[in-house]
Amino acid sequence: MSQLIPTHSNENGNLLVSGRDLHEFLEVGTRYNDWFKRMVEYGFVENVDYIEVTQKRVTSHGREHDMVDHHIKIEMAKEISMIQRNDKGKQARQYFLDLERKWNSPEMVIKRAHEYLEQKVAALTTDKFVLTQQVNELQPKASYYDMVLQNKSLLSVSKIAKDYGMSAIAFNQKLHELKVQYKQGDIWLLYAKYQDKGYTQTTTHVIDAEKSKVNTKWTQKGRLFIYDLLKKEGILPVIERESDRSRKSNRRYGSGSSSRSGKTHPGTIVYSRR
Repeated sequence: MSQLIPTHSNENGNLLVSGRDLHEFLEVGTRYNDWFKRMVEYGFVENVDYIEVTQKRVTSHGREHDMVDHHIKIEMAKEISMIQRNDKGKQARQYFLDLERKWNSPEMVIKRAHEYLEQKVAALTTDKFVLTQQVNELQPKASYYDMVLQNKSLLSVSKIAKDYGMSAIAFNQKLHELKVQYKQGDIWLLYAKYQDKGYTQTTTHVIDAEKSKVNTKWTQKGRLFIYDLLKKEGILPVIERESDRSRKSNRRYGSGSSSRSGKTHPGTIVYSRR
């Protein structure tokens, strides 16, 4: 079936359509915001039948502004289409009926179930790797568990990368090239040989019942490990590179011309009047 009006689905398996896309297809003469407010008065409920979303748009003059749209369920879209009482409304309603019938067919239900299971398996596989690293991280100092949780000196990879004048992406890639870590899904994890060294602390931040975010931060011990490792590769922190350049500069200017007394302090530049 060709997409007469673009649709998408949410994590709960509900078919959704953009309010603005529907408004455009129905060729409504009034402004979208005014039209949608009038449609809501037919008894539709926010966060039940639709949700409000804000998108960034750039005008023809290059200015950025917020544009309000709504993701509405197919049931609401069907009713709104019927309310229009015109040919475009009838066409849209029939389109949504056909789409809904196909969406709820046994074949599509089975397909979505398989996709859901594949996503769950992938998530569980990632969770397994994360839990393995967390266990290995805690083993060396298990008796200090509470202290580690309160440790204020943990560092994000972005902070360490900044010390070297690198982005977090480039820094993570460098550690991967040096066989320190590997990527599992969206997460960088240490290879097994480093997991029990106390170099990192991995925590899981729960966002809601369905979502969580894993954060891996480096300890001061891990920071020194990275320093020694990168130094062997000829990669120094920015501050050490600047100090090295400064010392070389002082040595270069320290042998300059002398003053009238024939003596000058090392590193002093003497200016003579002519």
